[in-house]
Amino acid sequence: MTKFHQMKHFFQILDKMRCLRKRSTVSFLGVLVIFLLFMNLYIEDSYVLEGDKQLIRETSTHQLNSERYVHTFKDLSNFSGAINVTYRYLAATSLQRKRYLTIGLSSVKRRRGNYLLETIKSIFEQSSYEELKEISVVVHLADFNSSWRDIMVQDITQKFAHHIIAGRLMVIHSPEEYYPILDGLKRNYNDPEDRVKFRSKQNVDYAFLLNFCANTSDYYVMLEDDVRCSKNFLTAIKKVIASLEGTYWVTLEFSKLGYIGKLYHSHDLPRLAHFLLMFYQEMPCDWLLTHFRGLLAQKNVIRFKPSLFQHMGYYSSYKGTENKLKDDDFEEESFDIPDNPPANLYTNMNVFENYEASKAYSSVDEYFWGKPPSKGDFFLIVFENPITIKKMKVNTGTEDRQNDILHHGVLDVGRKVTLNKHVRQCGTYLRLGEFKNGNFEMSDVDQKVPFDIYCMRIHVTKTQKEWLIIRSISIWTS
Repeated sequence: MTKFHQMKHFFQILDKMRCLRKRSTVSFLGVLVIFLLFMNLYIEDSYVLEGDKQLIRETSTHQLNSERYVHTFKDLSNFSGAINVTYRYLAATSLQRKRYLTIGLSSVKRRRGNYLLETIKSIFEQSSYEELKEISVVVHLADFNSSWRDIMVQDITQKFAHHIIAGRLMVIHSPEEYYPILDGLKRNYNDPEDRVKFRSKQNVDYAFLLNFCANTSDYYVMLEDDVRCSKNFLTAIKKVIASLEGTYWVTLEFSKLGYIGKLYHSHDLPRLAHFLLMFYQEMPCDWLLTHFRGLLAQKNVIRFKPSLFQHMGYYSSYKGTENKLKDDDFEEESFDIPDNPPANLYTNMNVFENYEASKAYSSVDEYFWGKPPSKGDFFLIVFENPITIKKMKVNTGTEDRQNDILHHGVLDVGRKVTLNKHVRQCGTYLRLGEFKNGNFEMSDVDQKVPFDIYCMRIHVTKTQKEWLIIRSISIWTS
């Protein structure tokens, strides 16, 4: 409680200091500077004009993502500890064991429409019996209206009693007394006063939700309360996480909309909760999530397609305004994510900038791009361990560059790895077939190849004048 009130008192000090500055300027970095000085740290200040929203967004993002702030942020106070909040358990049984994934939802009373029950229903209906054993759903009823909360708790317990009893669903509330000041806040980006209050409270709502979920599972995914899920989304998420083993990441994105489908390591949740609470009045939650990712040194967005979650609400939780936003990359039916076992990739093609070979093999939305290949050029995958392949697919070119395909090439698989010029490769190959219209796909590979596969090679059979994009290499193992 003491730590929370100290932070609340600090925000009050910042508000008083803000009044001494000109009303025509606003600086998210200014607040950051004051806080860091308060912590006896030093960084450079930067001021931006209030009137230009885009300039503010670009400037603040650039400054916060600068490497010199990463070390500073990591050293701020003790962000690994929990925020001192006493939660009210509105519907819950004790969590018997730690799960693989927690799905967090925060909900408030809407002027028009209510999609929370449909969202919870979608989560459970789109999960198999085995998947349900590995998830927990935490719903934060964040509205201060107790009558609305009572109605929602009654509806949730009637419809999802068996999930509550099984420990898969918990409904909580953070009392109003723990919230910081929500009135008279800074009007960043010329937002109206009620909009500032709404988004600032929303940041605190999510901070308290993240704080609660910090030790309930290995991973955490953030959803809104008006979302539809893809079939077997958990299995897809697990496959993606497994494919990134050994890779550093802070945020994985399974939707391109706002803060829907943003996945985190649970050990990062306390720090993220503190971060949202510290800068709750500065900007919307999705912008703060972008800053958080950058401050922890993940420079690029890691987003997966197809999207696993879709926005289904028609009316916004803010004033009931229309919100028809949809994710056009969403696919509701289950899709088959490839296994892509660990491998090393090599090519003798002239690689363009940083579009290196490994990007064609990644599950992230990126690709390999090389300058015009010549006859005899190759793109080689050497697996760490021999594998049995069930299906394989290689796609070249993109929608924007439809002619940057492999016009003439074949696909081979090999065995008996040898070391040649410090590169592991296979001594003998079996040809599986030719590329057609820049693509290659084959099923039942294990029935056509009489050996365990050590290598997979794309071989250029004719020089072309067009550049080559290898958009994706997908491998399914038996």
